[in-house]
Amino acid sequence: MDTDREQPLQDEERSEDVVIPVVEEEVVAGAVPVKTGSVRVDKHVEKRIRRIETPLVHEEVEVRRIPVNRVVTEVPVTRNRGDTVIIPVVEEQLVVTKKLVLKEEIHLIKHRTKDRFIKDVELDRESAEVHRLDSSGRVIDSPTKAERPARRRSLLRDR
Repeated sequence: MDTDREQPLQDEERSEDVVIPVVEEEVVAGAVPVKTGSVRVDKHVEKRIRRIETPLVHEEVEVRRIPVNRVVTEVPVTRNRGDTVIIPVVEEQLVVTKKLVLKEEIHLIKHRTKDRFIKDVELDRESAEVHRLDSSGRVIDSPTKAERPARRRSLLRDR
């Protein structure tokens, strides 16, 4: 191999311009996975019961509405007294005074009189008799005089 390298160099030495090639080598690194074995995991669960004790805090709030009905000059602040939180509730009230003054009296006097009222009124009286007819229009049933008051209808109207 050395002889091959020397020979091109001799040719280059003969020429006036000497050309020296610059060579760079690169390395590419990589990995190829190769299976060399495998793993199996068996998992066993064992259940055990253990008793634990821990403090548990439970709070309840009792609400009491305490009537005060006291006149104050400014709104009181919310305050604590031990485990009690006191929240004031205020209301503005309009104070109006009024008095009754009797200005006058009105007297109503009833006078009762009786008069006779006479007027002629015309009244009508209607009566009806019911008769049964056959298919040709002939009367087949007529009330007798004994039945007439029971079947008669009377209407009174004011005209």
